[in-house]
Amino acid sequence: MGRKIAIRIADLTAEAELNDSPCARQIHDALPLEAIVNTWGQEVYFSIGVRCGLEQGAREDVDVGELGYWPTGRAFCIFFGRTPASGPEGRPKAASEVNPVGHLLGNADIFNKVRDGQKVVLSAIS
Repeated sequence: MGRKIAIRIADLTAEAELNDSPCARQIHDALPLEAIVNTWGQEVYFSIGVRCGLEQGAREDVDVGELGYWPTGRAFCIFFGRTPASGPEGRPKAASEVNPVGHLLGNADIFNKVRDGQKVVLSAIS
């Protein structure tokens, strides 16, 4: 069973669930986390300072609503649509391999409102 988290950016709040991978557990143990977001197409990502290497199952192709950890940038990633690396089918694709760490609970489209430079807070939900 996963661990629920809240993602708050400006007036947007979303719930998500982290999986039970070592990287996801490490992220959960570091909560709460604050950062400044970047966007890359329909991906929101931000450095969280957690250090995880690539894990078994790391990949570039991800699903809408999937959460990933990008070791290259020590970043938490929220995929909600087409990225600059997406192919003709429009499925989200990371810049390089990410560790899948969870998924959004609810509609991923709300992240279309997020802009570069906004503050994000990740926190555990009891």
